[in-house]
Amino acid sequence: MKRTNKRVLLGRSAIAAVIAVAFLHTSSAAARNEDDHSSREREHRGAVQHVLLISFDGLHEQDVARCIASNACPNLALLAKSGITYTNAHTPGLSDSFPGLAALVTGGSPKTTGLFYDVSYDRTLYAPSDTGCTGTQGWNVVFDETTGIDAKDGGALVHLDGGGAFNPQAIPNAKVDGVCKPVYPHDYVKTNTVFEVVKQRIPHSRTAWSDKHAWGYDWLNGPSGRGVDDLARTEINSIDPNSSTKADFTDIYTHTEQFDDLHVQALINQIDGKNSNGDASPGVPTIFGANFQTLSVAQKAVVSSGGGYLDGSFTPGPQVSDAIGYIDASLGRIVAELKQRNLYRSTAIIVTSKHGQSPADHSKLVKNGNTLGKLLQANAYLDPDGNYGQNATKSGNLNDGTGLSGTGFVQTDDIGLIWLRDQRQLAQVVTTLKDNLSCNAPGICADGPRAYLLYGPRLAASFGDPREGRTPDIVVQPNPGVIYTSSTTKDEEHGGNAPDDNHLGLVIYVPDVRNGGQTVSDRVLTTQVAPTILNLLGVDSRNLNSVRVEGTQALPGFDRNTF
Repeated sequence: MKRTNKRVLLGRSAIAAVIAVAFLHTSSAAARNEDDHSSREREHRGAVQHVLLISFDGLHEQDVARCIASNACPNLALLAKSGITYTNAHTPGLSDSFPGLAALVTGGSPKTTGLFYDVSYDRTLYAPSDTGCTGTQGWNVVFDETTGIDAKDGGALVHLDGGGAFNPQAIPNAKVDGVCKPVYPHDYVKTNTVFEVVKQRIPHSRTAWSDKHAWGYDWLNGPSGRGVDDLARTEINSIDPNSSTKADFTDIYTHTEQFDDLHVQALINQIDGKNSNGDASPGVPTIFGANFQTLSVAQKAVVSSGGGYLDGSFTPGPQVSDAIGYIDASLGRIVAELKQRNLYRSTAIIVTSKHGQSPADHSKLVKNGNTLGKLLQANAYLDPDGNYGQNATKSGNLNDGTGLSGTGFVQTDDIGLIWLRDQRQLAQVVTTLKDNLSCNAPGICADGPRAYLLYGPRLAASFGDPREGRTPDIVVQPNPGVIYTSSTTKDEEHGGNAPDDNHLGLVIYVPDVRNGGQTVSDRVLTTQVAPTILNLLGVDSRNLNSVRVEGTQALPGFDRNTF
């Protein structure tokens, strides 16, 4: 395979289409004025009529390179042979599912999307029960499996669709123009999405997406609340009625395959012009996609049971090897349907991931327990008895709206995000953390060269000002390999900025790409996927708010000025 850092030349039909765009945008000075720019976008026509975005969660760049070289993923290899492979793609600072997916569909980092984790904190919000917004501000925002109505009052998650509605106990409130209003996930995201832009800019377009939580991913609709026409309501943490142990779909990767098969079928239905359920025929979406969890579950599984990797070179263990085979076969089914419906020559396919998984090298694994949370509690920076967060509810049920307000919060996985109860204690807390960087209790295991504490102006520059309410006061990146857990059921995690978290696979197939099989080694961010999607569809990427604010560029090879 050839390697190049040069931009890739596209086929004649794409070139002709975008030459027309270039003419429109350079014919006069007025055409360069942003106020007039949107009216000068080219009509929706050309080689690319549809974009399919697939996130195989946990897919590292090393997984892509290994499986293609060993012929373990022939379907992905065929896309790479006809497309572009990016070997140096990274998440923008955090790698939880929320910021990871937000990067792909908004073009923004947490600084502009406001999404740091699916379980986070916002100082400006009021409790779900505080419908008058008269009490204490500051709420632990939880948009995960408990966002569906099944979880109300601590109920069991017995329905695949999460119960068919939002859990009102999971929806906080905000005072907007003097009025107390509920904040649904689509209200919570601070920027618009590619789904909204496509619907606004391409006449008669449709949008679709399938993900792991039925109601928490409502934020994909964007602030309008209407960005995704067909948002599949599938809940991975719902109890599988066919499971003899009443388990959800995350207990073992082979069980997760059954959940992911639902997303394969949803995509096939949509390729066939139906909706995700297959019970209506609204037409093929202009932009659509799905998330897959099988690989992530196999990576997290303990090495002693065949999970994870065999070494630091990303040699897959038995479960990961099987999972890669599964996701590639799933990709093959999807591509085959595109070809069957004569859509392969008009559909761009993007294969990537929300996040990686850390550590791949099991010898670097350190399960440090929740030393970060305990250190904060011991010094009274958070409640000494742990009365904060979704666990601190009056009823004992998770996320049922009976939690405490104004407590501050700490979110840990292989990173620590700290929202202080009292922001005036920042300097004192930083001193305490710096005095306890070692891996010996009560240390937080952040004493290595790749660990860091981020706070103050440097944090504000990267993630926004904590005083505005959403951004954590301190980010703790421990040594790579450290997980703040004592769990015996997982040996890898994500969420942080360790190398194995943020270095992702990224392969893009576009019809009529000339000299397919190119490899681009320039460092890129996954935020660049969103403007690339819009450029491929002939829509000005500056319609995305995050793209304008952060100056996000399309990926090399897909810059609108080089088509």
